[in-house]
Amino acid sequence: MLYAREVGKHSVEDVIDAYWDRFESPDDSREFADRLVRGTVLHIEVIDRAIGSVSIHWKISRMAYVDRNILRMAAFELFHVDEVPKRVTLNEAIEIAKRFGSEDSWAFINGILDKLAGEVE
Repeated sequence: MLYAREVGKHSVEDVIDAYWDRFESPDDSREFADRLVRGTVLHIEVIDRAIGSVSIHWKISRMAYVDRNILRMAAFELFHVDEVPKRVTLNEAIEIAKRFGSEDSWAFINGILDKLAGEVE
């Protein structure tokens, strides 16, 4: 949803509605996904600054869309979703990157998120 929002320049609500028109999910999974998407968009400027502060050689604007949005979502989860253990957030982001990112996305995302998680602790 975050990728579609950024690439298509759509509102967060339009993207969420379009996604759930195409896919089904248990209500609790849907609520959690919507929370992540809305929260990420709501806090995107702070999240982008945090990612930028730990990303040594990469400006966030130069990152691949997929990588950037995985990082944003995971950062939101690290900063604002206390019920999810940080290690789970990192592992899930890495798995998403392995599936949808480039060959090296997972390692890049792991490095950035590991630094962010250290700052949260």
